[in-house]
Amino acid sequence: MPILATTLQTFAFATHGLWERAQNLGLVLLTCLALLWGVSLVVRAVRRAVDDGNDGVTSDAERRAETLGSVLTNAARALVVAFFLLMTLQEFGVNIGPLVAGAGVAGVALGFGAQSLVKDVISGFFLLLENQFGVGDIINVDDKHIGTVERMTLRVTQVRDAEGRAHFVPNGSIVRVVVLSKDFARARVEVEVGYDTDPDRAFEALKDIGRKLHADRPDQVLEPLEVKGIETLGASGFTILTLTKTAPGAQWEVARELRHRILLAFREAGIEIPYPQRVVHHRSEGAVPGMESGD
Repeated sequence: MPILATTLQTFAFATHGLWERAQNLGLVLLTCLALLWGVSLVVRAVRRAVDDGNDGVTSDAERRAETLGSVLTNAARALVVAFFLLMTLQEFGVNIGPLVAGAGVAGVALGFGAQSLVKDVISGFFLLLENQFGVGDIINVDDKHIGTVERMTLRVTQVRDAEGRAHFVPNGSIVRVVVLSKDFARARVEVEVGYDTDPDRAFEALKDIGRKLHADRPDQVLEPLEVKGIETLGASGFTILTLTKTAPGAQWEVARELRHRILLAFREAGIEIPYPQRVVHHRSEGAVPGMESGD
């Protein structure tokens, strides 16, 4: 009986200890979930605040909110996981004081050994702070990576190109960025016509095409087509330069539609689009060298 009573007391004490630890860990877990939930609420509130209601066009504020929301969510998840692991170790009797101090020393040593990683993080912080580009922007990184920004963290930027390939670019390696969808864009279309074409007539035809396109697609075409004039004089004709102000990222689609409409309109109006020609001189048999037939 004494042995049974001692066993029951030990079991009760162990059960009570495990139950108390489970309660504490449950409280820690609820705290972590509440923190993540609070971060998600803040991110949603910011996204709703900058939403202009137009799903077809993503504004600069919406892209910045998406980028900051993604970075904030990833940082919150990392902090929550680290906090939960430390509290779990403390509940099981592990002294986390030396562990935290050792982590600090290891962090300093890691900073010296992983300078490229620190450079990536610092560069990513300033990219977000200065709002150079964000999720949804179309960028050209050092003339090597061109595509749409799908994800940004403090360390890396993910870019998806036109062929669907994902490029993971470390932020510290980014030297020069050209944003192709900042505020607005311009569709550059060059049209070559024959020398027999009246330039003023071609100008008016192009302007009429631009006005119709602006009326048909006001969300993409912000201003009617602008004819800049004759750009070059070629072997078969002269080239007319046109520029059209478009919504961010819409310049390629607008340019393709413009070329389609220009081709149809010029055919209907009888305006010639030249093609390379070659003149062949035929020398008849027995002719004196240097003398060509057909004179």
